[in-house]
Amino acid sequence: MEAGAAILLESVRKICPTLTDEELLAFVSKFTFEEFHRKDFFLQSGKVQKALGFIVNGLVRSSYVDNDGNEITVGFYYEGDYATHYPAFITQQPSKYSIQCLEPTVMACLSYENLQWIYENLPGFERYGRLVAGEILNRQQARIESFIFQTAEERYLDFVRHHSALFNRISVSHLCSFLGIERQSLTRIRQKLAHK
Repeated sequence: MEAGAAILLESVRKICPTLTDEELLAFVSKFTFEEFHRKDFFLQSGKVQKALGFIVNGLVRSSYVDNDGNEITVGFYYEGDYATHYPAFITQQPSKYSIQCLEPTVMACLSYENLQWIYENLPGFERYGRLVAGEILNRQQARIESFIFQTAEERYLDFVRHHSALFNRISVSHLCSFLGIERQSLTRIRQKLAHK
């Protein structure tokens, strides 16, 4: 998994370029590399997330089941993202979300215990952890605000702007669920935009 380690380290260097090679090697030594098949679960609702998953290759979907039994998609994560329900991971409480692979996926996995070891022994990574956590929380806040302040069409356009590479990798039903709209509404939005 040397290629996976290189991708992980490249991602870390982009965020924290001042970390030394020794620090980076100690950091990556705490990860295990795992392969998942399409439809495999990285995290199941009701379970405690044992590890953060940095996606080296592949695509996963985060979802929950609402009170009516509908599965609601809340996020898509792909190469360079961390797959996590971060608040539940940090507190080691059961998650309300599931994270499932939409494609064969390779993840660099960091256990909760190894994350604590890194923070205690590699202080330079506290900044990295803070920045990654901040990015995760910013995305969650942006999603919440999209439902408060944006129309369905604006949410769709936002998705097109920021995630155009995902269109051929996700199903229409998962996209509709993520946007909070019915399939017919998505069709109407696409037709309207095609005629602009």
